[in-house]
Amino acid sequence: SHEHSFCRSIINNLSRINIKMVLLRTVNNLSRRCLANCIKYNNGSASSLTRCYRGDSSDPEQFLSEKEQKLLKTAISRSEVVMERHTRFPKLSEIPKSSLDPDKSTEDMELDVRRKRLVYRSKQRGWLEVDLLLGTWAAKNVSKLCLSELDEYEAFVNMETIDIYNIVTLRLDIPDDLKTESGNSVIERIQKWARASPLGKADPETYKAIKTANNLI
Repeated sequence: SHEHSFCRSIINNLSRINIKMVLLRTVNNLSRRCLANCIKYNNGSASSLTRCYRGDSSDPEQFLSEKEQKLLKTAISRSEVVMERHTRFPKLSEIPKSSLDPDKSTEDMELDVRRKRLVYRSKQRGWLEVDLLLGTWAAKNVSKLCLSELDEYEAFVNMETIDIYNIVTLRLDIPDDLKTESGNSVIERIQKWARASPLGKADPETYKAIKTANNLI
């Protein structure tokens, strides 16, 4: 009958609405599972921490829960210990005597250890492009740096690898505390060196030919 068809139409429409609502809830839940914690840690306080989501899935939540703040404080303290151990230079007493030059003073030996470690850390970033650029520059120039320049370069090496890459390739500006009025800071010299294509320039035609020959296009 007409009334039966009308009721069936309403039920079908309601079913579609319910399916849409279930799909929307599912998408929202998946988005929340893919959240990224954006940490802003100021003055040792976790109260200003915020959590935001990747993409436009929803508005960011303003604060972490009390449980998450406790976990974060524990993680930060452990992270600081690990980072301090990672970046500090070994003491001479921790290095085998056979690796040291007995004819040099203690000060010169400590300087040698510092320079060698900086070169090693420049070459072992875990990112091939940075290993090649920063490692090549360090191998040629770290031995010529004075103490203040070593301090400057060490601060640069202690940055995140992705930031180092972006600064060297001019995608990011140099941090203000590493800039100089003369424009001749260690990092600015590295930028100038990188702009000169120190590792050689690629030939697009040769690159295309190699990819074609290896069936990579």
